[in-house]
Amino acid sequence: MLKYHRILLKLSGEILAGCEKFGFSYPVINEICEEISEVVKAGIEVAIVIGGGNFIRGKDVEKQGMDRVQADQMGMLATVINAFVLQNSLDRLGVQTRVQTAIEMSSIAEPFITRRAIKHLEKGRVLIFAGGTGLPFFTTDTAAALRASEIKADCLLKATKVDGIYDDDPVKFPDAKFLPEVSFAEAHSLQLKVMDGAAFSLCKENKMPIVIFNVRRRGNLTKLLIEGERIGSTVS
Repeated sequence: MLKYHRILLKLSGEILAGCEKFGFSYPVINEICEEISEVVKAGIEVAIVIGGGNFIRGKDVEKQGMDRVQADQMGMLATVINAFVLQNSLDRLGVQTRVQTAIEMSSIAEPFITRRAIKHLEKGRVLIFAGGTGLPFFTTDTAAALRASEIKADCLLKATKVDGIYDDDPVKFPDAKFLPEVSFAEAHSLQLKVMDGAAFSLCKENKMPIVIFNVRRRGNLTKLLIEGERIGSTVS
């Protein structure tokens, strides 16, 4: 018995870059897509929200003097590039995909329409959401929380480079305690950096569980979704 029927996977642009600081790591992308393919074959409906940090971050560009609105719009366009790279990799594995964007660009992708998105998922297609929320000042974490709520996902999976949630930064503090399960109230009171404030509030309000896990450990996604192992940390 599968624990989740429909999930939303949040992938950062940095994950796609692998060990590099810019661009793509095709071996990493292919590994992730192979696991997504296995998850789809198991009967789980998969939607993805992709970030653009492997190319540009609006906040970083703003620091160099660019208008924040335009900087965020550039970041949204970067997520579209990443969406196409994921789509190409999944297509080559025989997985049907659709890209929907929050910014209208009908010649290359579908606009985001909730009912159409759900229909794609019901037909077994992987749905890749690009363009963030379509609005400046919001992160792709917020876009992930928003889309997960709109498509009525059972869970939001946040793919990271760390094993889950700790009570302190595990890089700076090796003795930081790993927290496998945390309530929304505990995460708030302990000021744990699970997601940005808007995303966290959306998930809490809509009772959307969040699983933070290390996607760079090969097999974690399939262990979590197909084999039912306890992987990462859960906020619920």
